[in-house]
Amino acid sequence: MKASDLLVQCLESEGIEYIFGVPGEENADFMLSLEQSDQIRFILTRHEQGAAFMAEIYGRLTGNPAGCLGTLGPGSTNLITGVADSNMDRAPMLVLTGQGSTERLHKESHQIMDVVGMFEPVTKWATTIYHPDTIPEIVRKAVRLARTEKPGAVHIELPEDVAKLDAETEPMTPRRFRRSVPDDKIVDQAFEMLAQAKRPVIIAGNGAIRKRASKQLRQFCEVTGIGVLSTFMGKGAVDMDADYCLYTIGLGSKDIPTLAIDQADLVIALGFDMVEYHPLLWNPDSDKRIIHIDFLPAEIDQHYHPEVELVGDLAHALWMLNQRLETLDTPAFELDQQREVRAMMSRELSEHAEDSGKGPIRPQKMLWDVRQVMGPDDILLSDVGAHKMWIARHYHCHEPNTCLIPNGFCSMGFALPGAISASMIYPDKNILGLAGDGGFLMNVQEMETARRLNCNLVMLVWEDGGYGLISWKQEGEFGRHTDLAFGNPDWIQLASAFGWHGQYVDDADQFKQTLTEAFNQPGPSLVVAPVDYRENILLTQRLGEIVQPGMSGG
Repeated sequence: MKASDLLVQCLESEGIEYIFGVPGEENADFMLSLEQSDQIRFILTRHEQGAAFMAEIYGRLTGNPAGCLGTLGPGSTNLITGVADSNMDRAPMLVLTGQGSTERLHKESHQIMDVVGMFEPVTKWATTIYHPDTIPEIVRKAVRLARTEKPGAVHIELPEDVAKLDAETEPMTPRRFRRSVPDDKIVDQAFEMLAQAKRPVIIAGNGAIRKRASKQLRQFCEVTGIGVLSTFMGKGAVDMDADYCLYTIGLGSKDIPTLAIDQADLVIALGFDMVEYHPLLWNPDSDKRIIHIDFLPAEIDQHYHPEVELVGDLAHALWMLNQRLETLDTPAFELDQQREVRAMMSRELSEHAEDSGKGPIRPQKMLWDVRQVMGPDDILLSDVGAHKMWIARHYHCHEPNTCLIPNGFCSMGFALPGAISASMIYPDKNILGLAGDGGFLMNVQEMETARRLNCNLVMLVWEDGGYGLISWKQEGEFGRHTDLAFGNPDWIQLASAFGWHGQYVDDADQFKQTLTEAFNQPGPSLVVAPVDYRENILLTQRLGEIVQPGMSGG
């Protein structure tokens, strides 16, 4: 068989279901081979960046990689932002690119560049196929690396002349390995630290939303009552309605949930990802006792220096602690302050639930209504901008992977292509992409993809006519902001032009009903609402005045 046929067969043997992308001349043999596959579906996108985001969301939701495909040169450079986002947000992904003939790679030539060298900083591994018989090993290694904690992106380049060569090898059969588990003596040390603590708190990061880990974490908290603070990407590790859910941390300023860390004498970090929330912000004096539980050893940082590290399968580590809770007396903790922190934040979340009237709508009101409309298993995907901060603070989850926020690489343009992918994986769930008017227009061309695929999804756009997060940060630091305003299209005409349903709502009383109607319409729907971002600076001012429960000045 041809090398390109073998590559497709190897991808099939790995269980690859989707490849998203825009092919070029140098991918022609691979695309013709892919056309013969009964297992892998190719999704033509309108931009390679959209393809990478779609593959990322598939990886985040399923734990298995999808492919994103581009040709050489500009096709590859267009992929790179979404690939970097996937890699830093720990989503497994295969990046497949074409390349010119190996006969011209050594010299100046049309569209030739070092694509592998370009992808190396934003992937776990990047390589070129120079000989067709190496394809089975390369694909097996690529998928294993992509899936292995911490998951990420792997790049495979196939030159056009190699794709045509005959191959003599066969696909390798995937064999999964069982992750190593922490040593019993180390777990005993961690349990002893826990037994000595009075006010322990848990930070649940990206690694804690794996289903097995979430299940064990909930069992641990049901017995101990210890409060859980989730990072942006750790949402849903515990149920938002649980008494031990202390909501979300990750804002640059002190917030109500961080008060629980201030009073804690032990921090248990579960799957904590430093790319999300720098320890300097919650351990500025480097004096917190920390237990690190994760698939990998802790990153070296002055403000994150754990006394004990449980390195290995996260779910199993929690199971080992749960086993000790069954055989030993459960330590008695002083958790009244954590319960008060939860109560304080709960009051904030519901403060604007009854807002009414026409005009720009407060972020708090819209997110309250979104939560009421969305079911426990429905999925919200956040773009990047001021709205992301409000989603992180005010939208909470019942289950893992039901609120997807890019918070490692933090790329704008994520929500629309991500929502398309989520709707393909879960066609019976409500899928909501939430974006600012800036981020939405960065990949607006994928509206055609959503219509062509007849995706059932809703895109909610908060309109403020500018780059709101940048102005928020500039105003907070300098008291003013530079010119960050821009114009917007006629949203209803835009929706109509792409064959979408379109609705504009500027009345708080009508927002919930409008969103409900959008979900009830078949196919993709665009809902646009003007957002009252005067709340941004008001929030900054309030965060600066937060004090511990029971202390004056609050």
